[in-house]
Amino acid sequence: MTEQNTRLGILLMIATTFVFAVQDGISRHLASEYNVYMVVMIRYWFFAAFVITIAGRKAGGIRAAAATSQWIVQTLRGALLVTEICVMVAAFTLLGLVESHAVFTCYPLLIAALSGPVLGEKVGWRRWTAIGVGFVGVLIILQPGMSVFQPAAIVPLVAALLFALYGLLTRYAARKDSSATSFFWTGTVGSVLMTAVGMWFWEPMHGTDWLWMGTLCLTGALGHYLLIRCYEVAEASSVQPFAYLQLPFAATIGLMVFGETIRPNVALGAGIIVAAGLFTLWRERARRRA
Repeated sequence: MTEQNTRLGILLMIATTFVFAVQDGISRHLASEYNVYMVVMIRYWFFAAFVITIAGRKAGGIRAAAATSQWIVQTLRGALLVTEICVMVAAFTLLGLVESHAVFTCYPLLIAALSGPVLGEKVGWRRWTAIGVGFVGVLIILQPGMSVFQPAAIVPLVAALLFALYGLLTRYAARKDSSATSFFWTGTVGSVLMTAVGMWFWEPMHGTDWLWMGTLCLTGALGHYLLIRCYEVAEASSVQPFAYLQLPFAATIGLMVFGETIRPNVALGAGIIVAAGLFTLWRERARRRA
């Protein structure tokens, strides 16, 4: 991998995190006005159309993209991701972008912690220490036992757990299926499931909000396209640390657009989580090199 490709991959990852942060801001706005299930359903319709279009342009077409011997795993992956999106969007309406993303940043630590029992990977004492430190950060944010603690603060933690399980199953599926196949199943399964749920919660949408919905769909497709390009030109271990930039991007939108605030314990806890996550990524990269 050339240095130029790594630099381009980093730039693409930064652009990806920014686009996804904008998508989260739009999701927060729409979900505060309309039902979460309907918003996610329409978003997934566009996402499914996007993945089908991408699959149709590759060698072998849609049939090759859909071919898998792990349809149960792929279906479960799609179900986990669409459930995580619904839970996370609900968290935006309950807690805002700042606190939701501050808690959600612990998902790489959950992946590291669960990679042993789920995938059979070895997790050394250094990574277990980093995982423990990271969850101290989570506790600092959630403040359990404090009079100000809200049960709603658990919602983004549930979303992080769902996304971690999705990530682990994606690793598992990659042992036999290509990324194109996993991407195809992610979009199509999610669209079918959300249609089955969201169709019962349809609400009339105002004209201007349809523009926001269209923008939400476009940012979703653009974000995934940038992410695909990112992993095509650079190693995942080189660019993954920059995925944490979604936290400051989303926090900035929360502060400037929605008038949210950053409590000191949230800033401290998020800093600890990010530091622990970066150390975990570094240890994984070092282990693979060894």
